[in-house]
Amino acid sequence: MKMLNSQVILVTGAGQGLGREIAIMAAKEGASVVVNDIGASLDGKGNDRTAAEKVVGEIEELGGIAVANFDSVSDWNSAHAMVSQAVDRFGRLDGIVNNAGILRDSIFHKMQEQDFDAVVSTHLKGTFNVSRAAAEQFRAQDYGRMVHMTSTSGLIGSVGQANYSAAKMGIIGLSTSIAIEMGRYNVTSNCVAPFAFSRMTGSIPVNTKDDEARMERIKTMEASKVAVLVAALLSKDAAKVSGQVFSSRANEISLYNAMRPFRTLHRSPGWRVPEVVNTVFPAFESDFSPLEVTGDVYRWDPV
Repeated sequence: MKMLNSQVILVTGAGQGLGREIAIMAAKEGASVVVNDIGASLDGKGNDRTAAEKVVGEIEELGGIAVANFDSVSDWNSAHAMVSQAVDRFGRLDGIVNNAGILRDSIFHKMQEQDFDAVVSTHLKGTFNVSRAAAEQFRAQDYGRMVHMTSTSGLIGSVGQANYSAAKMGIIGLSTSIAIEMGRYNVTSNCVAPFAFSRMTGSIPVNTKDDEARMERIKTMEASKVAVLVAALLSKDAAKVSGQVFSSRANEISLYNAMRPFRTLHRSPGWRVPEVVNTVFPAFESDFSPLEVTGDVYRWDPV
């Protein structure tokens, strides 16, 4: 049985890479798909409609139903136009996948304001814009599914991606708030941190043998396997899954825990600055989160 039969799904950034795989997977599972992509370069520049149109053609060749959309997620009115197009064309909208993104990597002390703003605008504000536009439709029909792409660059750590990491962690907070507030309308909201070879991961600099080995591991991780998890989260059967963060890495699916306090020190008279420095910090030091990047945590080859 197809898990998304008769549903309408909007996928942003669906002209290439992971977004394309998600759009095709949704169609294979029976959904009508709105394929959004402005056709920009990896750094967000340019505009080419052929990317979205090509994916629509691929879906139609498979016997599916799809329509292209070329609006920008970073613009409030454009995000609402995407939702309106879906409803006008198909009569409803059942799910959204916030996948659109750009990269403008730089070491933090050299990062320019415009590069920070551009990445946050596309990833974080874009996720807000599309989710907010869809929320009105979901509330009216008392049903909806939201899936947002996050990243271990924020969850764990990365080098040269302060803008990207900040945006991706912001998306987790946004998703949690949506899950809490929209649950009464049968709307779920979840995040996925994908491991897959794509245009973004293909841009990672390869300067050392360790970098080469890492890139070879990335190349073994297929975007279509991430799309399986996303499609599952979009299904009606995922009604009890909301406010969660998953990762998909080859044949592995992981659930991330939420940040919660796990060590507390109490002092009845209150704390003074020297006491915090000399007592609290040393007591907590063995449990400090280490400064790591994704490769430090995922030390095993994908399986």
